[in-house]
Amino acid sequence: MEYKTLPDLKHLETLSAVVELGGVAQAARKLNIGQPAVTKRLRALDNCYGISLMQREGRQLELTEAGELVYHQARLALDQQATLFEDLAALRGGQNKLRLEATFAIAEHLLPDLLLKYSELHPDYQIETRMGYSRRIQTRLATGLSDLALLEISPEHPDILVQSWLDDEIVLVCGPGHSHYQTDAITPNQLHSLRFVMREPNSSMRLTLDRELAKINIHHLPITMEVGSTDTITEMLQRGQYVSFLPYFAVAESLKRGRLHRIRIEGLSIKRTLWISRTKASMYNNVANSFVEMLSRMY
Repeated sequence: MEYKTLPDLKHLETLSAVVELGGVAQAARKLNIGQPAVTKRLRALDNCYGISLMQREGRQLELTEAGELVYHQARLALDQQATLFEDLAALRGGQNKLRLEATFAIAEHLLPDLLLKYSELHPDYQIETRMGYSRRIQTRLATGLSDLALLEISPEHPDILVQSWLDDEIVLVCGPGHSHYQTDAITPNQLHSLRFVMREPNSSMRLTLDRELAKINIHHLPITMEVGSTDTITEMLQRGQYVSFLPYFAVAESLKRGRLHRIRIEGLSIKRTLWISRTKASMYNNVANSFVEMLSRMY
């Protein structure tokens, strides 16, 4: 497909505005254009894709099935452009700024203390942080959109420098109301009798966990729910009859206080390393160097 046949971003923005604001008139006011211009842009999208994207239901314009697909892709494209502008603005920010990324679990449980400590040590430096999945963060590092990252999986890219940071372990835990709260250990076969609430498959922890379980011929767990936050899972464990595999660093405090209980699995120990990853260009970034130095002193 040739790029010249792709839709105009302004047309995608118009479609999104009509959908989200509820009509042509509302979209025209937001975009500061006339209603005929809105209608013209919608027709241009129909011609571009060769199918009607909206249809009139009474006095309202509604998305067709094809329109639903285009609208969701339009939102992604517009959000990516907004992110790109933010990244370019950060590049213009000079050498007193660090673009730091971390996986969701690290960002939830380790990053707040790190940022507060760094702010105390270097009040004149700025850090811009983002959360994401390991694979997406690696791509951003490799393309120069980030300077430094704290990851749960080591990148394998020639342009990314990696050093070990922390030792961690993925552990099976349950809450006080669970029947295994006092259980010291179970066999791998007993995992199939439990009810799991887990992180989503794209998370770093799940990628590591699924790989290690496959080594002992466990390819499926009875997962009831998948949740994108370790904090939310921890709350659910404390209130229900579920178990979960979670990073030790994320549940250490709850284990210490008795809010969670660790259930060991005979013959299975999932050790891993957390990583500091950076671009070669960040070797000349004073903020990146001082942040890595702080990490080395703290752990």
